[in-house]
Amino acid sequence: MSVFTTLNLEEVRVWLRDFAIGEIIDLRGIAAGITNTNYFVITAQQKYVLTIFEHNKLEELPYFVDLMTHLAKHGVPCPTPIADKNGLALHVLKGKPALMVSCLKGADTEKPSVAQCAQVASSLAQLHIAGQSFAKKSHNQRDQDWRDATVDQVMIKLSTDEQTLLKAELAFQDKLDLSKLPHGVVHGDLFRDNVLFDGEKLGGFIDFYYACDDSLAYDVAIAVNDWCVQDDGRFDDEKLNAFLSAYQVVRPFTANENASWQALLRSAALRFWLSRMFDFYYPAEGELTHAKDPNHFKRILQHRIAQEN
Repeated sequence: MSVFTTLNLEEVRVWLRDFAIGEIIDLRGIAAGITNTNYFVITAQQKYVLTIFEHNKLEELPYFVDLMTHLAKHGVPCPTPIADKNGLALHVLKGKPALMVSCLKGADTEKPSVAQCAQVASSLAQLHIAGQSFAKKSHNQRDQDWRDATVDQVMIKLSTDEQTLLKAELAFQDKLDLSKLPHGVVHGDLFRDNVLFDGEKLGGFIDFYYACDDSLAYDVAIAVNDWCVQDDGRFDDEKLNAFLSAYQVVRPFTANENASWQALLRSAALRFWLSRMFDFYYPAEGELTHAKDPNHFKRILQHRIAQEN
């Protein structure tokens, strides 16, 4: 989450005139994350999160609104979209799609405990199960077409060693057949900054705008590559074991998922190495932008490769 589109209090007051939420008293930009513009909208009674979508078209967004509504109704801790007096949640603000959702209690955690990792895992499994009854489908915005286009743009920026690593990993990934893995709704970006804790209690998952239909175990791999790693990218085995155990109490892995697990960890590491390289080498302009170090996921990828050798 970042601020690329600047808003002022009066603009938002006008935009909110059809919402029954009371008088807005404050507007605060949120500087974490890297994709969309986000503000806290604060009234005398409540706090909300307003998102301006910098890359999505309006017609792409009903999936995310309906998904969050569905998951919230099925007990998954996540934001609820806020509709106006006409029942519409999606709008246009400053020429871009806009959505306001409820603000969950809590804050993200930089150093999660083993118990927190287990709570995240259980709720992620619940999300995957609840998603099975969600009828809509959405393609992965970070699919192979995106991967190939991103590789073309970042390859020229890399050292010889990095180019060798990237080419070898692409060759490995191209040989994978993951078609037999269970698919369904995935969060797609369940990093520590997209989960809130109210003390030791899980407050909920946020930022569902990479959610899509994909391999469920791939979603788990994305999560453990962030929640269960040490600073150097190696796994914290205690956290990893707690995460996988808690997840599989709710939704056990299939034999195919277990067989593909190491490859999925590499796929997840590659996806975020590429996206962070792109954001680093081709930064977007914004008022409060936040680019993350791509070398962190390069190290994670190297460790995942080493685990198989």
